[in-house]
Amino acid sequence: MKPESLPRILPCRNYNSRDAPVADSPEAQGPGPVCQYGEHDDLKLYQGYSIRINDFLVIRQPTLGEICRYGERNYYNMIHTLCSVGADLKWQLDEAGIDYTKIPDFELFYTLLAGNYTAKDTEILFGCLPDFSGMKIMFHSELKENVMVQYADGKPLIQIDRYVYSAIVDILRRMHRLRRNDELPGNEATRKILIDDAREEYKKFRNQPVKSHLLPLISAMVNSSGFKRDDITVFDMKIFAFMDSVARIGKIRNADLLLSSGYSGFGINLKEVDNEALNWMGELDI
Repeated sequence: MKPESLPRILPCRNYNSRDAPVADSPEAQGPGPVCQYGEHDDLKLYQGYSIRINDFLVIRQPTLGEICRYGERNYYNMIHTLCSVGADLKWQLDEAGIDYTKIPDFELFYTLLAGNYTAKDTEILFGCLPDFSGMKIMFHSELKENVMVQYADGKPLIQIDRYVYSAIVDILRRMHRLRRNDELPGNEATRKILIDDAREEYKKFRNQPVKSHLLPLISAMVNSSGFKRDDITVFDMKIFAFMDSVARIGKIRNADLLLSSGYSGFGINLKEVDNEALNWMGELDI
């Protein structure tokens, strides 16, 4: 079915009092400090800033406690789904007759992924707007491509185009230290092998009990010297700052191990080690 036509760019609008979050929701106390997308940096994310994509769309950072109450498994399933690209869904797309190497990220998002989530599902990240499950796919005559549109009172309220989508997944990946899956096959034979491997991996692990992603990280950090939070206060940390701490402690430990080995006289030759690996205050890799 051909999408309906949307003749012009939608104006940005703020939601009114009827859309105000309920008192016990994460947004009831407001998103805290907010900066505009494009003006954000890792320091602001570390401080816990929410990121404003436009006038009606703000991505807030949940705390570990909020993720725990929401349900860790459901939360990370949502994050990975919203950030998925074709390479993450090789065999699923193949069974639907779709070549995972050819479907654009945004098209995958609006056709198969985003519609699974209601405003209640995504409230922990976006507040009461948007409602992905209720958005329509429309053709934008100026942009010459499909966009997602949410209506209120019969009028278009929210528009998600390719740029807005890219901003959303960029922030979500940075908040959770996720990388885009850039795996692409060199030829058709390799593509089929990768699809079969992904299907077999799914079958192998689908019946195994689900394990917590955060618990080992939290336990390791709370029991690490130099980490200033305990088993209670750690749950007040925003997700970006916590994941940064995990990576930083790992970088510090690795640098200490290399230096200890190098200066022992019986270990590695420090002249052969990348200086960045020894600099525990350096940039963190995702």
